[in-house]
Amino acid sequence: MTRAKEALKAESDPYYFDKTRNMVAFECQLLYIPLMTLADIAKKMAAIGNETRLEVYRLLVRAGERGLPVTSIQQRLGVPASTLSHHLHKLIQVGLVQQERQGTTLICRADYTAMQQTFEMFANECCADDDTCNIEFKMTTKELMK
Repeated sequence: MTRAKEALKAESDPYYFDKTRNMVAFECQLLYIPLMTLADIAKKMAAIGNETRLEVYRLLVRAGERGLPVTSIQQRLGVPASTLSHHLHKLIQVGLVQQERQGTTLICRADYTAMQQTFEMFANECCADDDTCNIEFKMTTKELMK
């Protein structure tokens, strides 16, 4: 990609995949910072590819920044504690969920920054190679939470 094309791309689309298949964001004109590799995105998508983990993640996304206690997640989904622990560990491992201990209660929260970076990539890449495409696809965090 030539410098002129990179500068034009930066104005219209702040994210793209570079030649090493890393997702990058422009800072200024030509300086960019890697956000997330395709491998990172694939790991996150694989983690929510399991139906139980998807249900857990959906509950946490809907719960907002206050999160949910593990016991509440277990009651709502009706899964055994050991099964839930396994699924939460996987979501934490890939960076989609964070845990915090408050006294004797373990609170789980969705990591909204990781969620936005993961799914916003698809919106930013929409019709990237089709000059005739006029689909405008913009996602906000609030839209992702629905």
